[in-house]
Amino acid sequence: MPLDSVTLSALAEELRPRLVGARVDKVQQPERDTVLLSVHGRDENFRLTVCGGVGNARVHITAARYENPAQPPMFCMLLRKHLTGARIAELDQPQRERILLLHFDARDEMGAAVRRTLAVEMIGRGTNLILIDGEGCIIDCLRRVDAEMSALRQVLPGLRYRLPLQQSKPDFFSLNSEERRTLWANWDGQTPPDKWLLNTFSALSPLLCREMVWRCGGDMTALPAQMDALCASVENGTFTPFMLLQDGKPKDFSCFRIGQYENAMECETFPGFSALLDAFYTRRSQMEELRRRTQSLRRTVKTARDRAQRKCALQTEELARTANREQKRRWGDLITANLYRAPKPGAAEMTVEDFYTESCPMVTVPLDPRKTAQANAAAYYKEYAKARIAERYLTELLEQSRRDARYLESVLDELERVSGEADVAEIRRELEETGYLRTPKQKSGKRPRERESAPLRYRSSGGYEILVGRSNRQNDQLTGKIAHKGDLWFHTQKIHGSHVILRCAGADPDAQSIREAAALAATHSQAASGGKVAVDYTRVKLVKKPAGELPGMVIYSGQTTVIAEADAALAERLKTD
Repeated sequence: MPLDSVTLSALAEELRPRLVGARVDKVQQPERDTVLLSVHGRDENFRLTVCGGVGNARVHITAARYENPAQPPMFCMLLRKHLTGARIAELDQPQRERILLLHFDARDEMGAAVRRTLAVEMIGRGTNLILIDGEGCIIDCLRRVDAEMSALRQVLPGLRYRLPLQQSKPDFFSLNSEERRTLWANWDGQTPPDKWLLNTFSALSPLLCREMVWRCGGDMTALPAQMDALCASVENGTFTPFMLLQDGKPKDFSCFRIGQYENAMECETFPGFSALLDAFYTRRSQMEELRRRTQSLRRTVKTARDRAQRKCALQTEELARTANREQKRRWGDLITANLYRAPKPGAAEMTVEDFYTESCPMVTVPLDPRKTAQANAAAYYKEYAKARIAERYLTELLEQSRRDARYLESVLDELERVSGEADVAEIRRELEETGYLRTPKQKSGKRPRERESAPLRYRSSGGYEILVGRSNRQNDQLTGKIAHKGDLWFHTQKIHGSHVILRCAGADPDAQSIREAAALAATHSQAASGGKVAVDYTRVKLVKKPAGELPGMVIYSGQTTVIAEADAALAERLKTD
């Protein structure tokens, strides 16, 4: 989510005391859109991230580590020339725009004092980092914008820096209560209220518009009061950094507590906006990097899954064609029994009595004109024998193809829920062992031993340990080796998911612990996106793995079924590692 102007104002207020007066010791550009300033403050040293990427533009203090390229980009060399050794004199947000101006007191090549400004524009596709001299002229920028790209505003070295064109809509926070109410009185009653707010005022984000409408509880006469309350909060500076998490993954952030998602998302509080942005973008980049790393693996598994599904369709079609084999045998019998009345060669059919039917009606049997009646009977017997054998083999092949498709579907589900490189390595080893991936050849020596991931560990409200498998291979180890025969085993019914073990060693756990284990089984399954799902549980001793079955595939008996719902917040609360 891009930084909205309100959150940016709160961020600027937080950064200003720490940045003003601090000296820039080092300038780095570890990524194409990201500049890292190593800053020496009054009593501390820290790194300031200045990002000009579309969709992730931001400025904040970071604790994340970056790997620098061997050759620094030209824009990085320019910033080093002008900003190294400079002191941050001022931090400004002009006209409540999504722009931060970092003003520096620097010195030129001759040692004379000069003013330099780094403009961080966080405006959608127009996001940019622009270095400006003391006269207001552009020295250079991260992205140059010429007349062909924009006829309204060019951003090129040598041109005078101008702020982006302001919107024609009035600033929401600059109006008084009566002015806002007057505008609200013109609402047509048809446009959704959140869309009306967004279209009528500037300085509001879609998230804040939806939140004000949600807080009205369906009574739109309360909207003016909600608008006044928001303005009062901004005027008083009552901000609290919140991150919105969905299934434990960062989805959005705000400077106010967001209630519109209710139980669909969890709100996590942070001590400051720098900590919030650092955590949000660090987690998101880790997720994107993990997704990039699993992309080729996911593509391989999808290809194998699609191939198995196509085989299922073809084999089902072939199996259906064997269903009428008895008719072939009957025709062969009827021809054989009536050879004495068979027509001469060249006939296309033969009419005989059907002694398989009680009234023995006359039926017509198709013939191949190129063959004799006896040869036609032999051909029908041969087709019958082939169909009978095909049915037996196709039934086995179809079951194997369906099993392969189910297994590969479960692997795709696991890839959606990986949380680290160890999980990816675990799934890769599993696919190598089952033959879906080739084992890489080693040039010499033994294959390096990769660190194996451990099952996820939770502690129920009743004090029982709950273990959750991360992969099919680990599910087998968890159920077959780690779990006690008297422990309780949980799994979602008819959909893919992890094996969940409630460690009770034969005891009867409390109902709350059972509900929590069932919720964890739903959370670590294909039902993680929401909705209620049936979860079966039984003793581990009643869970069996058939010989030769693929990893993670088991059969069980004596189960009890409960209805559970995925709950990422519960999983986070019960987690112990």
